[in-house]
Amino acid sequence: MSAAAMARAVSGLAYPERFYAASTYAGFGGSPNSAAKGVRSKFSNDVALLLYALYQQATVGPCDIPKPRGWSPIEQSKWTSWNGLGNIASTEAMRLFVKILEEEDPGWYSRTSNSVVEPVVDVEVNHHSKVETVTENENSFPETKTIPAENGYISETQDKDVVSEGLGVVSVYDQWVAPPVSGTRPKGRYEHGAAVIDDKMYVFGGNHNGRYLNDLQVLDLRSWMWSKVEVQAGTEGAITPCAGHSLIPWDGNKLLSIAGHTKDPSETLQVKVFDLQTRTWSTLKTYGKPPVSRGGQSVTTVGSTLVIFGGQDAKRSLLNDLHILDLETMTWDEMDTLGVPPSPRSDHAAAVHAERYLLIFGGGSHATCFNDLHVLDLQTMEWSRPTQQGEIPSPRAGHAGVTVGENWFLVGGGDNKSGVSENVVLNMSTLVWSVVTTVQGHIPLASEGSSLVLSSFNGEDILVSFGGYNGRYNNEVNVLKPSHKSTFKSKMMESQVPDSVLAVQNATNATRDVESIGQEGKIREIVMDNVDSEPMINKVEETNERLLAALKGEKEELVSSLSKEKMQTLQLKQELMEAENRNTDLYKELQSVRSQLASEQSRCFKLEVDVAEMRQKLQTMEILQKELELLQRQNAASEQAALSAKQRQSSGGMWGWLAGTPNQHVDDDD
Repeated sequence: MSAAAMARAVSGLAYPERFYAASTYAGFGGSPNSAAKGVRSKFSNDVALLLYALYQQATVGPCDIPKPRGWSPIEQSKWTSWNGLGNIASTEAMRLFVKILEEEDPGWYSRTSNSVVEPVVDVEVNHHSKVETVTENENSFPETKTIPAENGYISETQDKDVVSEGLGVVSVYDQWVAPPVSGTRPKGRYEHGAAVIDDKMYVFGGNHNGRYLNDLQVLDLRSWMWSKVEVQAGTEGAITPCAGHSLIPWDGNKLLSIAGHTKDPSETLQVKVFDLQTRTWSTLKTYGKPPVSRGGQSVTTVGSTLVIFGGQDAKRSLLNDLHILDLETMTWDEMDTLGVPPSPRSDHAAAVHAERYLLIFGGGSHATCFNDLHVLDLQTMEWSRPTQQGEIPSPRAGHAGVTVGENWFLVGGGDNKSGVSENVVLNMSTLVWSVVTTVQGHIPLASEGSSLVLSSFNGEDILVSFGGYNGRYNNEVNVLKPSHKSTFKSKMMESQVPDSVLAVQNATNATRDVESIGQEGKIREIVMDNVDSEPMINKVEETNERLLAALKGEKEELVSSLSKEKMQTLQLKQELMEAENRNTDLYKELQSVRSQLASEQSRCFKLEVDVAEMRQKLQTMEILQKELELLQRQNAASEQAALSAKQRQSSGGMWGWLAGTPNQHVDDDD
């Protein structure tokens, strides 16, 4: 192959192959001795240190080994150089490596001996990977390799490859891989809930062919085997089938199923608890005024509280209210906010940043999908609508999201016409959007109502997607390893970042401004320490000690505040228990009084019956008395009449003569 053809071949290489070719040319791809000699002979000490740090960052990841003590200044400079890169992404380190090489040696690609190079794996050194060492400057450093992938699926492995348990080698960032799952797969579904506990993804409920489900499935993220959780008969029996709910891990071995649409909805929002040890469902007893029943809401964990926003109630009315459930006191609070809240919506996504800012993106009404971003400051309870930057996502609803550090990944969703094919990420510190990858065709990753959870593989973060609906109900599992690393520098918290965090970047020796060609398109300044810069090393140590002391002080304050809060919580719980006991005693007393009252009412009723009977008898006696008196009068009159007649008969002649009445006997004689 001619030099010109070789130059075209290598310069036209895509990443990461272009980086592998450049690193081999620079001396990092050969034998240990030749690599060390090649790097020292081609570049100055500061450039060699910079290339070494970028190579380690790209192939191993952020520096996570302790600072060397008692080593030579060269080894301390190596560690300082590597550690100074912080959490720069692997892909960005690759591009910076090639950029610096081209500045130092513009014709490198025309002098390289190989135009196609095997790639180098991105495996962290402290996660028990199989590594080989390369000697540089008479010291050993780890070197690891892997095999490229085609179309997101893993090809054959080699001896130096890191082999996963069931998934294979995830050698390419930002590409979806379908793991070889086994076991009985769950029914295809969407609007289900998913959560990870102890490297197991639990999937509960969902919608399948218009019917709500209530099964609980589990996928082991190490063996990639599906199985169904056999639920024991609890106090409530079988759990109600639902969809559009939220599944939250809680208390180490429990799952919270919050809200959701059901066939016979209750008036208020219900929180169900599944205990992984007893395998039973129960209803969480809460206090305060719970929200109305709903589905399609967002539930975000902030410390020991759950923040519930929006959704759609049982009457299909869209909501934009905000409620908080304190998981320590189990008390509901409806929050009053300032500013302009998001319009009523459901099937949106929510995330929390720096334990202070609640972000709401997208969602839909009955006819419209949104792509607006709203931020709620949980300290001031004020809504704002910041300006979004970068590749702003298209409107969508039914998407799923997870956070990795300060990066918020969103997958799937739809716009009432078709599924969304772009998987996007938002840097929550800078509010800059970028596209992670674009999926093709009507595949589950462009579905509505899928789930997305965060887990780890080989010491690195992975995203696991399951289910969704895009014309059919899916039950596929897909995995993606994001290249965006977790970072802790936040634009929202700039005032709280100590200067010592940026001490390495503020060094005065051997600076270099490099434009990153990565997805975020930012300009970063990478600063290298001089090999003989012993004062700078001491300065970094001093600033680190001050930072450590400041962090310890803040930790003590937080621990003290947490202790006070716990004491107040315990006191409130004690008062609540006492109030419940008093309530129980009063209730028992009320029941006793009610029983006595019922007894007295029964006696009163009997007395009223007796009085009525006595009155009736009295009335009867009065009638008899009157009849007796009448009879007595009649009897007296009869006796008087008889007496009068007898008297007249016994006083005939004299009385008759005196009365002038002729004597009957005389008349008879005549």
